[in-house]
Amino acid sequence: MNERRIPKPSDFAELLRFKSPTLDRTAARLANAHTIADLRAIAKKVTPKAPFDYTDGAAEAELSLARARQAFDDVEFHPAILRDVSEIDTSIDVCGGASSYPFGIAPTGFTRMMHSAGERAGAAAAGAAGIPFSLSTVGTATPEDVIAANPHGRNFFQLYMWKDRDRSMDVLDRAAAAGFDVLLVTVDVPIGGARLRDRYNGLTIPPTLTAGTVLNAIPKVRWWTDFLTTEPLEFSTFKGFDGTVADLLDTMFDPTVDYDDLRWIKDRWPGPVVVKGVQTLADAKRCADLGVDGVLLSNHGGRQLDRAPVPFHLLPTVRRELPDDVEVWIDTGIMSGADVVAAVAQGAAFTLVGRAYLYGLMAGGRRGVDRAIEILTDEITRTMKLLGVSSLAELEPGHVSQLRRLLPIDPR
Repeated sequence: MNERRIPKPSDFAELLRFKSPTLDRTAARLANAHTIADLRAIAKKVTPKAPFDYTDGAAEAELSLARARQAFDDVEFHPAILRDVSEIDTSIDVCGGASSYPFGIAPTGFTRMMHSAGERAGAAAAGAAGIPFSLSTVGTATPEDVIAANPHGRNFFQLYMWKDRDRSMDVLDRAAAAGFDVLLVTVDVPIGGARLRDRYNGLTIPPTLTAGTVLNAIPKVRWWTDFLTTEPLEFSTFKGFDGTVADLLDTMFDPTVDYDDLRWIKDRWPGPVVVKGVQTLADAKRCADLGVDGVLLSNHGGRQLDRAPVPFHLLPTVRRELPDDVEVWIDTGIMSGADVVAAVAQGAAFTLVGRAYLYGLMAGGRRGVDRAIEILTDEITRTMKLLGVSSLAELEPGHVSQLRRLLPIDPR
C-alpha cells in the first residue's frame, strides 16, 4: 500500500497546463468545435434568427429532414479486424474528375445572408481541401466570382429551369464559359415548398429591417457589422430583386418542366450532367435512359415536399437497378463523416453536404468552412480505419446495416 505524502508544488505544475489565452474569439470557438453540431451551436449564437432558420429549417412540419437524419442515426457498422489501415486512400473519381474525399459542397441559395464571405469562402475552402464546390442558381456570387476563389479546383453549377427559358440558358452558358465542369439539374421544384420558419420570420431578400429584425440582430455584432460594411446582399442572377424568398421562387420555378426539357439541357451542356432531386426508382431509371451521367437522390434537404422519401433508404435499390456507368449520388441529412462513409458503403458514388457547410460558414466565415471540412474529413478517415478498410473501393454493403423504424404497411 502506497504511503500518503504532502504534494510538492512541482506536482501541481505537471497537472495544471493552461491553454494560451487568445483575443481571437472566432478562432477560440472554432478550436473548441469538434462536431458539426458544435458548429451549429456557434452559428446559432452569432447569426440572426432569420438567416439561421433559413439554413436550419425545412418544409412544413420538417418531417422529411428529421427522417433523413434518423436514417443515418440508425446505421449499424460492421467492422473488420486485424487489417492494415496505417495508410488509407480517401480519394475518389466522380464524373471524370478527382476529389480528395467522397463529398463536396452542395449548392445553397442566398449564401451571403449567412455570412458576408458567402460562396467565395466555400469555394476557396473546397479548393484547398481538394473537393468540389457547387454554385446555386440563386447564389449570391457570380460564376466568375467562384472561379476566381477556386481557380484550380472543381466547380459544379446547379440549374433551376425558369419560366424564362432564355434567361436560364444565358446563366447556363455563362457557367460553362467560366469553366464549371459538372451541371446539377434540380428537378424537384415545380413550386417552392412551404418553409414555415421563413414565413414566420418574414424573410426577404434584401433583409427587411423591421423593429424585430433590428432587435434580434443587435447582439449579433459580427453579422450586423458585415451586413453594413460589405457590398449589398443580392442575387447574382437577379440583381435588383426586392421581395420575399417565396415570391422569388414562385417567379422562378417552372411547373411545366418535363423530360424533354431535361434532354434539351443535357444536349446543351458540354460536360457531365447529374439530375438532382430524384426520389423514386422509376424516375432514376428514366433519367438513366436519357443518358445522364448521374442521379442525385435528394429530397432537397427536406425543404420541398414534407414526408418525402428518405434518400438513404432509396440508395441500395437504385444503385442495384441502374447501369454501372450511371453514378448515384446522395444528399439530405448528412452531418458527419460517418454518414458519408455509410452512404459510400451502400453504393453512393458521391455525396453533397449543405447545412454542415453553412453552419461552419455562419460560425466563422472561411475559417469556419475550413473547420467544417476538417471535421468531416477527420471523421471519414477515422471511420474507415475503424471499419478496417484502407480505400473507399473496399467499402461494401456488408459494412452497414440500415436499422429501419418506418416500415411500409401492407395494403392488402
